[in-house]
Amino acid sequence: MKDDASPARFLWLPPGLRPPVAMEWRQERILLLVGAAAFFAGYDQNVFGFAIPQIQASLHIPENQVGLTVSYFRIAAIFALAIAASADLVGRRRLLLVTLFGQGFFTLLTAFAPDYTSFVWAQFLTRVFGYAEEMLCYVVIAEEMAAGARGWANGTIASLFYVGAGIASLLFAAVTILPYGWRSLYAIGATAIFLVAWLRRRLPETQRFAAQERSQRTMSRTAETLSLLRDLVREYPWRILTVLVAAGSFGFAIAAATVLQSKYLQSFYGYAPWQATAVTIPGGLIGLALAITAGRLSDRWGRKPMALGIISLAAVCFFLFYGGAPGWAVPLLWILAFFGFFSGDALIAGFALEIVPTHYRSTVSGLRYVTEIGMGAGALAMEGVLFDRFGAHGPAIQLLLAPVVVTLIAILFLPEPAGKTLEEMA
Repeated sequence: MKDDASPARFLWLPPGLRPPVAMEWRQERILLLVGAAAFFAGYDQNVFGFAIPQIQASLHIPENQVGLTVSYFRIAAIFALAIAASADLVGRRRLLLVTLFGQGFFTLLTAFAPDYTSFVWAQFLTRVFGYAEEMLCYVVIAEEMAAGARGWANGTIASLFYVGAGIASLLFAAVTILPYGWRSLYAIGATAIFLVAWLRRRLPETQRFAAQERSQRTMSRTAETLSLLRDLVREYPWRILTVLVAAGSFGFAIAAATVLQSKYLQSFYGYAPWQATAVTIPGGLIGLALAITAGRLSDRWGRKPMALGIISLAAVCFFLFYGGAPGWAVPLLWILAFFGFFSGDALIAGFALEIVPTHYRSTVSGLRYVTEIGMGAGALAMEGVLFDRFGAHGPAIQLLLAPVVVTLIAILFLPEPAGKTLEEMA
């Protein structure tokens, strides 16, 4: 068994996509264990998006309630925040194990949902644990990776989420021949999540949290929680408000565009399931390389210029995608839009984690995530109203993209964390 301090090699990545600075085997192992969860989160959270037409037909979901259904799922982020924030009190490792098992269990229940109501509840509970898992993954990455590779690590996690979505698309191509159709997609995902949960037993606690826990005096959990929230609001009000504005406006602008992309490919552009997969798989591989490269460049050039460029790219490409682009341009727009979405989301998540001290990090990560998901839920509910107004999904989604301008303005007011230690930023 390798020693934790031995050099990391990252042989599972091509040479040009490996970290820009030297790292230890402990850091590579943590990235693999956390990244595996991100991979299956990407799979699990994208199954509904790919299989909307099939799930609609099976569970009799009206056209103007598709976005509203996803908004129900996203309410789970409020409860996920409570789980993620508790990691600042009980540790990252313990919560990561609980969230992964919970996600796997309720994903399996989704496969057996007999009607619309039970399907929504199963997916709601899946996402309570899945959203908390995603929040905590970024916390662990921020605390364990070298200062010169945090952007690269966030890009790698985002790209693994992207690849997970690609695998969901690959299996979706066979949805018409799989036994039990879309239900098999959830059953396969649950099995894989349980496997990752078993492997996750080897994940160590982050060194920064362990050091903080040893140095703090003992107090009741309730008193500790209240003290943490009071100090957080007093010490970093403008940083937190700015990053929440950036995350919330980004979540609102981009939610409907990402959730309904597969349905739009099938209903508007006339793609069959296998054709949607033919776009998603090679596009995912290109997006993988682009996301990791963007992370590396953010370590070199700064988070802010990269975030501004990537988020702008995502908004423009989604606008054109939903505007009835010519057939030859659709695959290119899809690739660039989703690269921009995943990478932009990772950069905003990185800001939320890098600008506060260790004992606030899970809480702020949770606040960022619940704000982004919650605003996205509002946008998805509004998409149904706009669909009734315009009679089509395309113009409704284009209008919802407008708040991305607020995201760009907010990013300008955030401090630049690239190349600095977390202690310097705090």
